[in-house]
Amino acid sequence: MTHTARLIEDLGVEASDTEFFRSAEFLAAEGVTHTLAIGDALRLPIIVREIEGEGRVDGISPYGYPGAHLMPGTSESEPMDPEQVDWSETNLVSVFVRDRIGEGRSFAGGTVRNVVQIADGEAGIRKRLREQIRRNERRGWGVRFATGPEDAPALAAFKYAYDETMARTGAAERYLYPLEYFETLLKSSGCWLLVAECEGRRLAGAVAVLSDRYLHYYLGGTADDALGDSPMKNLFASMIKLGSELGVPVNLGGGLTPGDSLEDFKRGFAGGEEPFRTHELVCDLVAYEELVAKTGPVPAGFFPAYRS
Repeated sequence: MTHTARLIEDLGVEASDTEFFRSAEFLAAEGVTHTLAIGDALRLPIIVREIEGEGRVDGISPYGYPGAHLMPGTSESEPMDPEQVDWSETNLVSVFVRDRIGEGRSFAGGTVRNVVQIADGEAGIRKRLREQIRRNERRGWGVRFATGPEDAPALAAFKYAYDETMARTGAAERYLYPLEYFETLLKSSGCWLLVAECEGRRLAGAVAVLSDRYLHYYLGGTADDALGDSPMKNLFASMIKLGSELGVPVNLGGGLTPGDSLEDFKRGFAGGEEPFRTHELVCDLVAYEELVAKTGPVPAGFFPAYRS
C-alpha cells in the first residue's frame, strides 16, 4: 500500500496538549514550520529548510524524541515502511526524523544512533550513588521545582548553569538557547524545571518533560562552582521520584558518544535501556544525488550528505 505525503502549514490541528514533544509550546520554541502528513496514518512535526543556493528544501525533526503523532487506527506494533511513501507532492529532497522512544515508532528500520538509559523507580539507583546523594543532602543540597516561566530567579539560575555547561563541553551553536526558549517550554503543562541549590545558591538545574509514556530528561547543566559535588545526582533522583509519582519510567538519555563516561554515569540510575533511532529519508533521489555530487568528502553517517 502506498501512502501519499504532503506538507501542512497549519500546526494547530496537530499540536497536542498531552504529549510534550508535539505540544504547541515545544513546536513554537523549536521553530517547527510544518506538519508532514503521511496518508491517514502519521503526522510528523518538521522544520522545512532552504538548501542554500539551490532553490530546494529539505526537512528535519525538532530536537529530542518527537517522532510522529499516530492517527487513530494506526498500529504501534507495525511501523510504516518508508519505501511505501510517495513523497512527490512535498517537493522535499530529504527528511531527517528523530523518532520516539519505545512503542509508536514513526517508521520501520532506521539507524540506532544511541541507547538511552531508562530508570523505573528509585530502587534502581546504585548504592554508591545513593550514598553520594545523601552526602550532598548533609552538605545542604536540596532540589526544588520552579513554579513555571514566571519564576525568574530559578530560570535565570538554570540558564547560568546550562550556559557554563555548554561552554565547558564546546557545544555547537544549535544548543545555545536564549532565555526565551526555556520560557516557552515551561508554558507547557508537561514540562518541569528542577533546580539544585545549596546555601541559597542555585547551581544546577534540569528540564524534565512528559511525553509518550515517559518522563524525559531533556536539558540540564551544572555551574562550574558545583562540579565537585555533582548535584546532578540529586536532580536525577528527584526526576526518578517524579516519574514514580506520575506512574511512568524516566528516560535519562544517553552519552555524547555510545559507551562514554556520561552514559556510564546515567546507567548508575537505570535498570534498562532503549534504542534511540533516526530515519534518513531521501524523498527525491535525483535531486539528492545531484546535490551530493557537488559536495566534498562526507563524514560517515552524516545525513543529509550534501549538508556536511
